[in-house]
Amino acid sequence: MKMQQVSEHCYAALNETNLVCDANSGLVNLGGGLVVDTQSDLPHARQMIELFSSVWTDMPRYVALTHEDIDHVAGNQLFPQAEIIAHRTMPERMKEAADPEESQKLTNAVHHLISRAVLRTAHHGVLAVATQLDENFDFDGIELKLPTTLFDDRYVLDLDGTEVHLMYVGPAHQVGDVIVHVPSEGVLFAGDLLFNQSTPMGWVGSYQQFSDALDRIIELAPATIVPGHGPVCGVEAVKNEQAYFQHVLDESRKCFDEGLTSKQAAERIDLDRYAEWRAPARLVINVERAYREFRGEPTDAPWDLGKIFDDMYHLAKTRGLALEF
Repeated sequence: MKMQQVSEHCYAALNETNLVCDANSGLVNLGGGLVVDTQSDLPHARQMIELFSSVWTDMPRYVALTHEDIDHVAGNQLFPQAEIIAHRTMPERMKEAADPEESQKLTNAVHHLISRAVLRTAHHGVLAVATQLDENFDFDGIELKLPTTLFDDRYVLDLDGTEVHLMYVGPAHQVGDVIVHVPSEGVLFAGDLLFNQSTPMGWVGSYQQFSDALDRIIELAPATIVPGHGPVCGVEAVKNEQAYFQHVLDESRKCFDEGLTSKQAAERIDLDRYAEWRAPARLVINVERAYREFRGEPTDAPWDLGKIFDDMYHLAKTRGLALEF
């Protein structure tokens, strides 16, 4: 993890591996201090706090959450006095999407002889993602701390005269998607609406909803964007992600009309330049999401994550893609 100053008063803590759970955080060091997202586990959250302490010695008065996934909320408990601000859907969604016990079970299976043997036999993908997570993360000790201040569409925070705009743009990647914009600094914290140099994915919203959320970012025209994952960037990265999603949607439609399954479609679709992004096998998720729309299914239907991880493993092996999650 490294810290990068992105404007006069805004900073980013960046996890450089850029895979699952390698989430970024932000800091605005004005008016009591604001942290955006709190990392994947307690060790990473403490490292983020240590980095930010070099430019902000007090614990921040505010925490803003961009969405409900555990890699953005696991460190909340380390900010016991902070006002934690998030979309109104977040308390219930966090209980479902950020349950630390589920993450613990996954990584603990790597060290349990019988569980590991079962996964090696029946669920190669689950074992692979569990091993990847176990190498870098420790989900022990996390006590889920829920937001204390909730809003519906928009929330404006005043940091000693500097406005910070929290805007709800979900559902897209997740239900509670929020972007955090600091207009006077030209900085926007995008959460997982934006994966830079790694393959994006949407769990809940439709393709159109995701595209509309990205359009909101483009319309704001920030000079600098801190993505949920990947290096700091500009608006061009948002347009690249839109182009990726449109490519996957168009190619998935062709495959669907030919009668191919979503698994067969993922094996056929040409990734072109997007194959260079980290975790290219996330294509499986995005194709299945397109197929759900084509079949008229709810965009928020539950996912069988075990099957998704196994299909990603199969796709990576079949196509010679990097085995990354």
